[in-house]
Amino acid sequence: MGCEGSVLLDDSSTIKGEKNAVPNKNSARGFEVIDAIKANVEKACPSTVSCADILALAAREAVYLAGGPYWPVLLGRRDGLTASEDAANTQLPSPFESLANITAKFTDKGLDMKDVVVLSGGHTIGFAQCFTFKPRLFNFDGAGNPDPTLDATLLTSLRGLCPNEASSDSNLAPLDAASVSKFDNSYYKNLVNNSGLLGSDQVLMSDNTTAAMVSYYSKFPFLFSKDFGVSMVKMGNIGVLTGQDGQIRKNCRVVN
Repeated sequence: MGCEGSVLLDDSSTIKGEKNAVPNKNSARGFEVIDAIKANVEKACPSTVSCADILALAAREAVYLAGGPYWPVLLGRRDGLTASEDAANTQLPSPFESLANITAKFTDKGLDMKDVVVLSGGHTIGFAQCFTFKPRLFNFDGAGNPDPTLDATLLTSLRGLCPNEASSDSNLAPLDAASVSKFDNSYYKNLVNNSGLLGSDQVLMSDNTTAAMVSYYSKFPFLFSKDFGVSMVKMGNIGVLTGQDGQIRKNCRVVN
């Protein structure tokens, strides 16, 4: 529903939350970090700083500490009173979707094609489970062939990490093997070299407009950093609650 902390809510008798939605299950992590921050903030100034603001700030700090840009985070969001597993399942882009579908999901939230390319660059850090890209390795066309856009050397290494059996589905591969824990522009260099991990990453090279942006960011890391901050501010303004709407949760996992 927006930048209102719904992803932090645990399932309860009245809320079927977003943590167990397909895109988030065993994927969205670090909730204990937010809990620790919230506990310290509550001690210092109770019922003042929302979980939504903490999450927006933590995202910025994590990117900055990993070598990425620093952007101004607007504050004053309030926390939502509910969450929706169904909305998370239908509205979050999937690694298997076409570029047109992914872009439509962004535009539904007030973002645009440039934001798709820029925010995808967040895949310069983090990991993906094998099941999210395994079809590219073994049966991309339904006839047992790999994705022809996937670099042959990367294909071989990924097949070693993700053998064609169900037991490997939850194995992890780095989204950007070139610099696993550094926030930089090597994600775009990977795409130019047909070495994107997810189909939804490499598909950015299938369209002239997005491919031109990928090429641009692969060459100009400073401009990627600048534009990433701009897109994060836009995303942090989606569906915010302010004034008397929502609440300031005392515990980010449950409504007051």
